[in-house]
Amino acid sequence: MPAIRRLPEALVNRIAAGEVVERPAAALKELVENALDAGATRIAVRLAEGGLELLEVTDDGCGMTPEDMALALERHATSKLPDDAIEQVTTLGFRGEALPSIASVARFTLESRPAGAAEGWRRVVDHGQAVEEGPAALPPGTRVRVENLFARVPARRKFLRSARSEYAACLDVVRRLAMARPDVAVSLEQGGRRILALQAGETLAERVTQLVARELRDNAVSIQDERAGMRLTGIAGLPTYNRGVADHQYLFVNGRPVKDRLLVGAVRGAYADMLARDRHAVLALFLELAPEEVDVNVHPAKTEVRFRDAAGVRGFIVSGLRRALATGDRRSAQTPDAAAMSRWTSQFQAPPPSGEGPALGLGRALPIPDTGATPFPVGEGLMLRERRMDFAAAPQGRVEEAAPIPQDAQSYPLGIARGQVANTYIVAEAADGLVLVDQHAAHERLVLERLRAAGAEEATSRAQALLIPDVVELDEPACDRLEEAAGKLAALGLAIERFGPGAMLVRSLPHALGRADPERLLRDIADDLALNGDALLLGKKLDLVLATMACHGSVRAGRALSVAEMNALLREMESTPRSGQCNHGRPTWVKLAMSDVEKLFGRH
Repeated sequence: MPAIRRLPEALVNRIAAGEVVERPAAALKELVENALDAGATRIAVRLAEGGLELLEVTDDGCGMTPEDMALALERHATSKLPDDAIEQVTTLGFRGEALPSIASVARFTLESRPAGAAEGWRRVVDHGQAVEEGPAALPPGTRVRVENLFARVPARRKFLRSARSEYAACLDVVRRLAMARPDVAVSLEQGGRRILALQAGETLAERVTQLVARELRDNAVSIQDERAGMRLTGIAGLPTYNRGVADHQYLFVNGRPVKDRLLVGAVRGAYADMLARDRHAVLALFLELAPEEVDVNVHPAKTEVRFRDAAGVRGFIVSGLRRALATGDRRSAQTPDAAAMSRWTSQFQAPPPSGEGPALGLGRALPIPDTGATPFPVGEGLMLRERRMDFAAAPQGRVEEAAPIPQDAQSYPLGIARGQVANTYIVAEAADGLVLVDQHAAHERLVLERLRAAGAEEATSRAQALLIPDVVELDEPACDRLEEAAGKLAALGLAIERFGPGAMLVRSLPHALGRADPERLLRDIADDLALNGDALLLGKKLDLVLATMACHGSVRAGRALSVAEMNALLREMESTPRSGQCNHGRPTWVKLAMSDVEKLFGRH
């Protein structure tokens, strides 16, 4: 049996580097966190080849003496734990592993000068071996250079991605750390090109919108909430301002950027009935709580945390987010789609010269009869050049004489209805622009909120009994799922019971659903329960069921509405929570500002 021996210090550091420094972005994170812990007010980051060739971090923090510099390059040596109470950690770093781990897999240059010192000091470690030290000229603070990362560890180097991918990861690290500290000036250079130049003293909202997206400024709500020693701040994008991937969700715990499943799940729960299942919210959340309530010593990378009261934290985030979104729930993301706007044109498009009209449906054309009419003047210099007229589909807009405009019409954010297009979209005139409303999406949200607002004790008043109960045939597993949920569905006004192995009997429908088709409704509810499984919390299941019921009970696209009905819909939208988006996260209304209308006609 081989003898047990102690591993050399250099090899121990290299093994530790496998956990702490997996790529340039991980090394950069550790160095910037050290700068923030040192009290820096300005941090400059410089990269070459995405950090593969060069990674440099310069700060104006407290600096280190030559003795402290030597000690900092030893394993588990740190100034951030003055005693043994690791549960009271308030700094970003605390393990004392980062610097020796980085120095073991790269050429590492550490220069530092404390405030008040006559000169700085410099130490160079090349892949674990100290090769140089001596005086250095630099202003008070610290400068760290990491060159040729993993140059002598080819097994690790070959697993790194391209320089462009590594740069993207480094940029994400700098963004997250800079977002948490708007009081610190941060700059980033890549290959001699300035990427970021963030000034100190910005507000949290200014820093977040600068780093995430400028459009977030006008399409988000601010968050300020406190409960039982926890505090939640940040900004959250409107549900209609969303992304196809979740990489624009920035989560922080006590100023530390984290990627935690509990927090991600809480965000998903808060937006549950306001986003489509394949869309993701855009937000930056900052959670603050007592250090002993959260364990940050889970992994050397320090991006995972554990909460002592996980359920309480989740509930606080969900309720805080929902309250914040309720302050902007009648708003909708108002960034006009560039492709849609480009289709507005001021140039007349001549009809095709052929004897057939434009294609309709699946490649079929509408035949045009020859009227034998002679050309006639329409305006000076303009004649119809054909003896036949090309016909397109009949206009689908509809307008009727409106009632007198109320005196307080100026106070209506969604304006006064002027007509209906394609029996689907309501056209309204507001004081500051033109409003288009998707009647089905809007009414779907209104019905959902009505169902939610009705309490369970009012089930009998909300239930509409069927004169003849309907029998809906389904497969046996679907019937089993519906039977399990029958009690909760009855509290919502949907009374069902088992009617044999493969059938359900519907005795009443929720009053808000009107003339919903019981068979389609039960099939969709059964599908929702099957899709989301038994592991889902009952509350979320019921939210999905309510959304399905609301969809069945709302005004359908293609239904003609009177002007009175349109205006009633607009007024209810203005007073209903979350009316800016439907149950699937799509906007219920959009506005074209009057200035944009004027630009279309060249008035500005």
